[in-house]
Amino acid sequence: MGHLAILATCSLNQWALDFEGNAERIIESIRIAKKAGASLRVGPELEVTGYGCLDHFLEGDTYLHSWEMLAKIIQHENCQDILLDIGMPVGHKNVRYNCRIIAHNKKILLIRPKIYLANDGNYREMRYFTGWGRVKYVEEYYLPRMIAEITGQRKVPFGDAAISTYDTCIAAETCEELFTPNSPHIGMSLDGVEIMTNSSGSHHELRKLNTRIELMTEATKKCGGIYLYANQQGCDGDRLYYDGSAIIGINGRIVAQGSQFSLKDEVVTATVDLEEVRSYRFAPSRGVQAVQNTPYQRIEAEISLSAEGSTVDLSIKPTKDIDVRFHTAEEEIALGPACWLWDYLRRCGGVSGFFLPLSGGIDSCATATIVHSMCRLVVEACENGEEQVIKDVRRIAGEPEGSTWVPKTPQELAGHIFYTSFMGTENSSKETRQRAKDFAEAIGTYHVDLNMDSVVNAVRNLFIFVTGKKPMFQAHGGSKAENLALQNIQLLPWVRGRQGGLLVLGSANVDECLRGYLTKYDCSSADINPIGGISKTDLKAFIAYARDKFEIPMLDDFLTAIPTAELEPITKTYVQSDEADMGFTYDELSVFGRLRKNDKLGPWGTFNKLLHEWGDRMSPRDIATKTRNFFFYYAINRHKQTILTPSYHAEQYSPDDNRFDLRPFLYPAFSWPYKKIEETVVALAAKGKQD
Repeated sequence: MGHLAILATCSLNQWALDFEGNAERIIESIRIAKKAGASLRVGPELEVTGYGCLDHFLEGDTYLHSWEMLAKIIQHENCQDILLDIGMPVGHKNVRYNCRIIAHNKKILLIRPKIYLANDGNYREMRYFTGWGRVKYVEEYYLPRMIAEITGQRKVPFGDAAISTYDTCIAAETCEELFTPNSPHIGMSLDGVEIMTNSSGSHHELRKLNTRIELMTEATKKCGGIYLYANQQGCDGDRLYYDGSAIIGINGRIVAQGSQFSLKDEVVTATVDLEEVRSYRFAPSRGVQAVQNTPYQRIEAEISLSAEGSTVDLSIKPTKDIDVRFHTAEEEIALGPACWLWDYLRRCGGVSGFFLPLSGGIDSCATATIVHSMCRLVVEACENGEEQVIKDVRRIAGEPEGSTWVPKTPQELAGHIFYTSFMGTENSSKETRQRAKDFAEAIGTYHVDLNMDSVVNAVRNLFIFVTGKKPMFQAHGGSKAENLALQNIQLLPWVRGRQGGLLVLGSANVDECLRGYLTKYDCSSADINPIGGISKTDLKAFIAYARDKFEIPMLDDFLTAIPTAELEPITKTYVQSDEADMGFTYDELSVFGRLRKNDKLGPWGTFNKLLHEWGDRMSPRDIATKTRNFFFYYAINRHKQTILTPSYHAEQYSPDDNRFDLRPFLYPAFSWPYKKIEETVVALAAKGKQD
């Protein structure tokens, strides 16, 4: 038999600035790891503070409280006789670092600062921290007095080093470092480091897990070794949902995987054979590179990760390979935003549920279906005896102390915490009103059907009284300006005066936000929006999935209905259509969104790209018109993103102005690129005539 070691990694639902709660969850994860026989426990990035502290990382209190919580952890009786890898911020020589604390038996062995920081997209780590930058360099760190009194140490190593135990060698990566071209694990493996840890604060994005898994498996497939990946889980106070999925891999194979979406903390363990790593690495070409590799300083730890003694324990066997579980995009939409909503709901003091204007259209239907999915997850957790979930659901539902009530169905839970309302006008069709009512009944919400005509007419009549002019819809002979103004009246008051501790849910999708096809302080005036980062195309696929998975056949009615705002009168020859109003199909908007944000293309670059992608079905003139119109509407509506409802981040082309998509909201006309586009169209037309 080889040297078998039980190792543990975890996904924890930490909350920014919840110092005591975070410490308790860390201690509990260590207890569970020890109970499973683990000799090493790895935790998520910045787990002591929570990852999303943002500008609180600039406050001295955050660093003080981190040390106070670490003191509590390393002294705890459940945290002895196991090697610990814990994440927290540390100030060193008046510089702030994102660090790993490697500790064992009330001793700090190493403080390892993050070398390469995440500083794009949702991340601004360079705003708060400095990257260590000095690979394989170590200096001394003088411990705070409160820690020195516990450890008996005055100073400890600070820098990029490895930990040598009696039987193996360990070193830490942190999140972004796995994604960089020259990842630290390459040099670690060449220097004989056999166990590499990665502690992350990696958020969920549709179809993103595949990339993460590929990088982890490739790391050990090429270099050999054991890789432990830990991740934050849940909503820690912002737009992101950290999707867990803790992983243990060895030599390019995955042997353990945690849930990607869960309402509880998870500790993942696996039994690995250290001899497998040594055998895997016995290749001459690797040996040549290894002897040329500069070494890491090694810090000695008085612990053996594998079982000691010569007696073979046949009950302990290496964990077998597993097939990695990937959710479909539809499943991710059903689970990710649902878990995010639950965290938001249970952590908002005094809140007793959600309120959603249910229009009878597919977007509000998708939002309601996600809440239904949340109810399903909560009921399932209650059935599994999850005490914290049961405690939270009773509190939110307003059950008295001592109550034994537990929801038996998602509909029963929805009846306690989910309120919907159809806010119709004379422009609303009977079909949309009935769809909203039937769907609310199917998922169990407390539903109110009301007309807003009195509010709309009051505003319109006041306008007529003040100005002496009566605006008319275009269908009744009015101008385009009148038509637009009248459409923007009706929903302004939909969140006004809504009391009773309900969180108002928004239902504008990412494509409509990108195009600016929403009324400012209307769709944007909700509290949170679970679908604001999801495309219309993906939402339709999600509804089709939910129809079958959740056994709600009537969802078919939403899929076949024409997307319409129903803000204009319906006539025998006219029904308002969203896609017609916008001048784009939703699929086309998704393409423009990805080219603008993901591919970093302006009008000229977008036009050239689309000439090749759409040229077989669209003329250069049509492509030019689409491109000009998109960037025109994007520019004039960009200001709407400044007040956009905080939305679940799920898509890389999200136009969220507040954090993810940092661009101006006052744009000049794109005159120069438009001239170049026009010249190209003319030249292509002339060439076509010559041919």
